[in-house]
Amino acid sequence: MLFSAIIHLGNMRVVRVLSKITEWKKAMSNYSELKTIRDFIRYATSRFNETGLYYGHGTDNAWDEAVALVLHTLHLPHSINPAVLDAHLTQKEQTLLFELIEERVIKRIPVPYLTHEAWFANLSFYVDERVLIPRSPIAELIENHFEPWVIAEDVHHILDLCTGSGCIAIACAKAFPAAEIDASDISPDALAVAKINVLRHDVEDQVKLYESDLFASLPKQKYDIIVSNPPYVSAEEMTTLPPEYLHEPKEGLLGGNEGLDFAVRILRHALEYLNPNGILVVEVGNSEFALAERFPDVPFTWLEFERGGGGVFLLTAEQLQTHQKLFTASEPAAQ
Repeated sequence: MLFSAIIHLGNMRVVRVLSKITEWKKAMSNYSELKTIRDFIRYATSRFNETGLYYGHGTDNAWDEAVALVLHTLHLPHSINPAVLDAHLTQKEQTLLFELIEERVIKRIPVPYLTHEAWFANLSFYVDERVLIPRSPIAELIENHFEPWVIAEDVHHILDLCTGSGCIAIACAKAFPAAEIDASDISPDALAVAKINVLRHDVEDQVKLYESDLFASLPKQKYDIIVSNPPYVSAEEMTTLPPEYLHEPKEGLLGGNEGLDFAVRILRHALEYLNPNGILVVEVGNSEFALAERFPDVPFTWLEFERGGGGVFLLTAEQLQTHQKLFTASEPAAQ
């Protein structure tokens, strides 16, 4: 019986492989007719639409996804002269584009992993599958210098917890050129990517990287702003994520049973590292409701963003002080 089950499982895998090969051959038959940049953008858009891809890594529709993939691959700016769209591509360019389009469709790999580029706060960042793809609405907050909660000229030290690609820390460095930024992550792989971006943006004298489990290995420094986009996806939500998210490191997504493990730990210890007039900003995504339910007496400020997004709270040092006993007493969620 076990042997039969193994044979059946093997047959299912063969069927899936053959299905992928058939899909690839079908796409190949269309490929020879594509000649121009415009052709490939149109073709990619159609392929993306017909296969029901998920968009959540920098774009929200098939057209923008196709434009991002095609133009980046050809090393062309988004502000391209429309006349250039009718330029014919070399055979090498056609083959490369076709392969990338099919990887996006068949393997469901997000475009930023295919191009190794993601945009955050109007800055370009290198990314690969060692880090999450930047997409936090916190970018808008940084661009606005965290106003009206701080006075930009008074910000001298910023801490970015769970830095990943380093996008938040580097964006803060650009927004606050006179400030010193510390950025920590528990993952050496993530820090290797962050270092690439720190060097690329020439902020190595301003941004210091630390391998640390949240605050554990950080210097006893007081900060004007502590900002974090920690893992916050609940165990239940992890089972329903679109395939695109499965290419991202699980440890960068999963925040425990309720998605609150990291957020609660940050709340417990942030006060020790904040200046009296400092603020704490943390993204918790869809775990916003679980956090509000866990701490119903805490006056979280849930930030609103003009460009969309949510699940980001702000607390002042004074508010953290007032409710510190609640955070200290809170037990981690059962696993």
